[in-house]
Amino acid sequence: MSNSSASKFTSLCLKTVGTILIVSSLIDYITLAIPFQPLDSQWQIAFTGQIVDRGIVPMVGMAFMLVGYWIENSVSQTAKSSGFSLKIPVFILSLLLGFIFLILVPLHLNNLRLVSTDALAQLEQRADEAEGRISEQYEQLNAISTDPQRLQLLENRIQEIDTAIGNGQFQGQELNSQQLQRLEETRQQLETFRELANNPEALEARLSELQTQLRDQKLQRESRAKTEALKQGIRTGMSSFLLAIGYLVMGWFGLQSANSGGSKTKSAQVPVSR
Repeated sequence: MSNSSASKFTSLCLKTVGTILIVSSLIDYITLAIPFQPLDSQWQIAFTGQIVDRGIVPMVGMAFMLVGYWIENSVSQTAKSSGFSLKIPVFILSLLLGFIFLILVPLHLNNLRLVSTDALAQLEQRADEAEGRISEQYEQLNAISTDPQRLQLLENRIQEIDTAIGNGQFQGQELNSQQLQRLEETRQQLETFRELANNPEALEARLSELQTQLRDQKLQRESRAKTEALKQGIRTGMSSFLLAIGYLVMGWFGLQSANSGGSKTKSAQVPVSR
């Protein structure tokens, strides 16, 4: 195979592979958008992250195609190209993708801010609910500690569970292993309630300990949520910005080069008057 034939074959392979990469990427982007939910911030974040992760593939395909056309032009040694050229559509597509990735940067960062705000609000709500349950239990235990009748009912309940565990029966029915385990867990909880009800100082200390744990867990979860949002914003935002620069530069200078090349070709074809 001569050098000319080998170069033409290489050019054809590069253009074919480049076209396949570009078309398959566009099809991939379309499938990733299904189901289409543009008003959902979570969908926008997931979709943006996926297309940015795949954003380099069309650029590689464009580079393959342009190298293929460059080899073809080098072999032909003529300014006039044979057949239909996809260079102009590729440059236009490059500009379009560049603008899309550029727009995705502020859009993605804003979506992350909204989702992070919602997540922090949910964490705050769950923490308030947990603290409310703890305060409610504290009020109940405090009421039990000041009411001898309730303390006696608590003692009777513990004794009833002890009898059921010892006999293996509860209300005339045989207990299986799971029921026995649940009764033992209930007995441990009631014993803890009794100890706390009989010791107001321990009850106050336990309340303070639980509240401190809740606050620490809340701060840790908020810190993790903020850190994750920051990491995702930097990773996806910077990648999208760099892709935008690459596509815009490739498309803009490609069109400029194509226009200047076309102008030179036309001027060369103008007959010289004598």
